[in-house]
Amino acid sequence: MTETLRPITRALLSVSDKTGLIPFARALSERGVKLISTGGTSKAIAEAGLPVEDVASVTGFPEMLDGRVKTLHPGVHGGILARRDMPEHLAAIAQHKIAPIDLVVVNLYPFAATRARGADFDESLENIDIGGPAMIRAAAKNHDGVAVVTDPADYDSILNEMKTNNGATTLALRRKLAGSAFAHTSAYDADVSAWFAELEGEKFPQVLNLAGTRKEVLRYGENPHQQAAFYLNSTKRAGIATATQLQGKELSFNNLNDTDAAYECVAEFEAPAVAIIKHANPCGVATGNDLRDAFRKALACDPVSAFGGIIAVNRPLDADIVEAIGKLFLEVIIAPNVTAEAKAMLAKKQNLRLLEAGSLPDPKTAGMTIRSLAGGYLLQTRDDGRIGDGDLKVVTKRAPSAIERADLLFAFRVAKHVKSNAIVYAKAGATVGIGAGQMSRVDSSRIAAHKAEESGKAAGLPESPAKGSVVASDAFFPFADGLEAAVAAGATAVIQPGGSIRDEDVIAAADKAGIAMVFTGMRHFRH
Repeated sequence: MTETLRPITRALLSVSDKTGLIPFARALSERGVKLISTGGTSKAIAEAGLPVEDVASVTGFPEMLDGRVKTLHPGVHGGILARRDMPEHLAAIAQHKIAPIDLVVVNLYPFAATRARGADFDESLENIDIGGPAMIRAAAKNHDGVAVVTDPADYDSILNEMKTNNGATTLALRRKLAGSAFAHTSAYDADVSAWFAELEGEKFPQVLNLAGTRKEVLRYGENPHQQAAFYLNSTKRAGIATATQLQGKELSFNNLNDTDAAYECVAEFEAPAVAIIKHANPCGVATGNDLRDAFRKALACDPVSAFGGIIAVNRPLDADIVEAIGKLFLEVIIAPNVTAEAKAMLAKKQNLRLLEAGSLPDPKTAGMTIRSLAGGYLLQTRDDGRIGDGDLKVVTKRAPSAIERADLLFAFRVAKHVKSNAIVYAKAGATVGIGAGQMSRVDSSRIAAHKAEESGKAAGLPESPAKGSVVASDAFFPFADGLEAAVAAGATAVIQPGGSIRDEDVIAAADKAGIAMVFTGMRHFRH
């Protein structure tokens, strides 16, 4: 195939999304393009006063089976698939009185939208398009001679090229549109196959079809020498994908990853809460009477690491908390909503990225997470596990007090969002020390205690805020040394999953220290 201009003299339009249809059809008609159409699209074009030929007159056969069969005919597909560079193809369609079709404008029955509004089986089934994908794929395969458009956003590209090239399109544009067309039908088929898997109760189908729509190409990935892009899937989970950026610089790969971690963490709590995240790990999380109170407590956990961090809140961002944030340098703030006064105050920080997500993600809804490996993927349900007060099993001689139990539950929810091995010290509904991502659990415990001691010194406290705190571990203590480090730091109660072959040794160490310990039976590894 060689670089050629292909004039558009005949176009077939059949769209469910009629955005921009009439202006586009009018522009084509004014250039002398003959319009062919079907059903509701044909009716809309005719009502706009434009000449249009019904597809039934092209095929010589009426629509039948409630519209299931209308374009599946040689009169249509012959005109689309005939190669313009092969005389025998052109002779064959001429022999059967089939005229070439130079432009196919098709988007498909709204299957995903139909499913999203809770349609029943029969309605969902009828919204599986058959003729549309066939025409799209035919036109995309024969893009050397045919232009195919599946997205109204591409109408202007066609018209601009026709204007520049005396009614013709370039191979470069047709090839680009062909790629988009195959992506369109692939994503459509992925939605349909996922529905069938859902009907069969399959969480993990034999064939995994992934479909995403590119939202933006990013400046770079985790590092400047890596390339990256951000894609949206069809789950509509509230958060970074649903957020509107109100101000600030372009979001980076790391910004997106860290902001997602922050928002998922803060959504865990019913009371006003603030999470401060650095490198996808919390450096301070707290609940409070209001966001200002929660922010003050969260910041106190590790004010050094908070510099250049990301803040997520689970209430509307208002002037009160913005005033409390003050001059602290931050990369991103994300909230379900932002008041007008808060927007005005933050506008002075031109580089700060401010995101309004509209709502909070539901921590009780699992969904799926995916991770790539060399040559494959790991797919799992999201960690929606939640421990309540009634799930706690007291395993020591001393039971935790009511205040300790509340802090234990808070700390364990935070630990779910800390990279393993995770240790979280908490007191009065706020983290006071966090140890993350260490190869040894005792190291995480010591690091968390050290962080607490350093923040206490910076605040001028007479002792480490870890004194009198509780401690959460995302997984069991394999040895007593991790618990002993927590005791040395001043913790009075411990929450952990349990399940180690040395549980009895760890329980004995807790009893010897006179602290309370509860088992949850649930771990929260986060790698």
